[in-house]
Amino acid sequence: QVQLVESGGGLVQAGGSLRLTCAVSERTFSSRAMGWFRQAPGKEREFVGAIRWSGDTTYVADFVKGRFTISRDNAKNTVYLQMNSLKPEDTAVYYCAAGNVVVFAAAPWGYWGQGTQVTVSS
Repeated sequence: QVQLVESGGGLVQAGGSLRLTCAVSERTFSSRAMGWFRQAPGKEREFVGAIRWSGDTTYVADFVKGRFTISRDNAKNTVYLQMNSLKPEDTAVYYCAAGNVVVFAAAPWGYWGQGTQVTVSS
């Protein structure tokens, strides 16, 4: 059973920063692609970013490019989402996902965390 646990969400003012952490309980974590998605009320879950198993390639959505970065520490079974210059429109529940390859759609990812709320006030 693969378990993903996100942490680091909270309330922040516009322009501020947060770092989300996703801890994964899987022996083969280092072979997994990892992704971050978000879902705002009344909207579909959308791709935020992802990182290949090796950590050498990352992908971020255009609307967070230059503000969010993804990294991983395979020794700690952990992936991070550093969010800078936050905007009110970044308010959403953020989910961590694990899969075999990076895809931009949500459905193919096999494992999900429970989500962590990020609220950005104006």
